[in-house]
Amino acid sequence: MKQMNENEGLYFDLQPFLENDLLLLRPLKEEDFEDLFRVASDPHIWEQHPAKDRSQRNGFGLFFADAMSSKGAFAVIDKKKGEIIGSTRFHRVKETGKAIEIGWTFLARHYWGGVYNRSMKELMIVYAFQFVENILFYINERNIRSQKAIEKLGGKQIFTLEGYNLEVKPASAVIYLINKKNWESKK
Repeated sequence: MKQMNENEGLYFDLQPFLENDLLLLRPLKEEDFEDLFRVASDPHIWEQHPAKDRSQRNGFGLFFADAMSSKGAFAVIDKKKGEIIGSTRFHRVKETGKAIEIGWTFLARHYWGGVYNRSMKELMIVYAFQFVENILFYINERNIRSQKAIEKLGGKQIFTLEGYNLEVKPASAVIYLINKKNWESKK
């Protein structure tokens, strides 16, 4: 689905196919439910997340339905194995057309602590910076693992963007920013 960037007049496809040597990110499909639930059914994935019921079929079903209706969700596939290893999404930031959110990300535990999360986020960031100036990550204050991962990518904690107070979400009170200029200066 294409999303209008209000400030730029550009169209931003929220579900492109993105890939590198390790991963393929492709639009999430209804038929991905069982494969993705096998990954999500590990309760350790959700231990620092307020929605711990996502490891159960009903809780995951709600998460998956929301992902499908978002029109911005991806299946994350390990190219070597050809298997779904997680999911992530783009989401429009209502306060400005110059930013996009990356979130709702989870990976199978086997893929933690290595290059996979960074590789996935870099694919999304590089793509998004063709259309926006800022990438936002909304993270629960107890999810230290995700906060550290975004900080390793160069994310800085913020409360406002371009003079707008950002809406704090009940489950995600910590907001991180990666700005295009800072990102490009570090590459």
